[in-house]
Amino acid sequence: MSRRSRDSRAWRYVWGGIRRDADDAGALVLASENEDWNYDRLECSDSDSEADFSTELVPPVPPVPSAVPVTGESYCGCDSPTETNCNSRLRGFHQVKDCRCGEEDQEFDWVWDSTSRSTATLLSCDNRKVNFHSEYSCGTAAIRGSKELAEGQHFWEIKMTSPVYGTDMMVGIGTCDVNLDKYRYMFCSLLGKDIDSWGLSYTGLLHHKGDKMNFSSRFGQGSIIGVHLDTWHGTLTFFKNRKCIGVAATELRNKRFYPMACSTAAKSSMKVIRSCSAPTSLLYLCCARLRQLLPDCIDPLDVLPLPPGLRQLLLNKLGWVLNLSSGTAEETADGPERPSHLSAPPLAGPSSCESDSEGCTSDPEACRRKRCRWT
Repeated sequence: MSRRSRDSRAWRYVWGGIRRDADDAGALVLASENEDWNYDRLECSDSDSEADFSTELVPPVPPVPSAVPVTGESYCGCDSPTETNCNSRLRGFHQVKDCRCGEEDQEFDWVWDSTSRSTATLLSCDNRKVNFHSEYSCGTAAIRGSKELAEGQHFWEIKMTSPVYGTDMMVGIGTCDVNLDKYRYMFCSLLGKDIDSWGLSYTGLLHHKGDKMNFSSRFGQGSIIGVHLDTWHGTLTFFKNRKCIGVAATELRNKRFYPMACSTAAKSSMKVIRSCSAPTSLLYLCCARLRQLLPDCIDPLDVLPLPPGLRQLLLNKLGWVLNLSSGTAEETADGPERPSHLSAPPLAGPSSCESDSEGCTSDPEACRRKRCRWT
């Protein structure tokens, strides 16, 4: 083979695209020349970086985000990181048996929509579990729920069933205008990149309208992220491992959203373990107020002298309200100046800061901004 032929073949491999294999995420695997790839379609980049076009002779190589899984607070101990052998490039990148901690046999108000998802997704477990980038990742894949969330109270929980790493893995909401396949060849934080969506990143950042703010601590494999969309008050509240971490958005009345999730990580997965809805009735408001007044360690259904029929009704219809923590939301270090549309306003009613005067005296604004809204 002539030198010109070898050079031409090498250039075709370089410009053919770059693949990242999760089995060895530290290695870059060049796309096969037999596959239908070309560089014009493949616009891989990190969410905060751009390629350096400093020379015309060397083609730009897209930056690859870190593939080392983060250590986040897990709901249980089944997915605790373990040291792998010294020859492994990814310490802590491990697979565990299917953990069902926190999951209960129940009816689901919605599951993932098999017709509204990116091409790089696969569904299993009766469409409750979504697997992103089953072979390798070259961009961002997203999916939305099968039901549009309109009037009422909507709550769902998503469990991280794989190592959590990469540019972003997110949970949130969005309207029908969100293009789930728009960034299929770009690594980015898809949810919250526009005005039509809100997304909570595994890094703890809250995204909306292209802006981001510190919102919570990291979450990782085994974490359960809860989302409460209150269309009556127009609020969006996030929970981590069934503890409130704060109000993410307000003024969402008279709008329609879908539950959404996205990931840039190869061989990553998430699972819907709860999805339920309830009308904004007097029964709901009483349960929400009761949960706010009682300590988190107390189960209202155990301590209240309720008739068996009423206890079972509340457990079936509004058990998710009574089982959630409504205490002081977790604090995070203040970052740069926060955009006004990402900050929650002062809340009415009894202040949870009154029971935690030490933390709130030092930063009352942060405490007011980060409390869960149960009104």
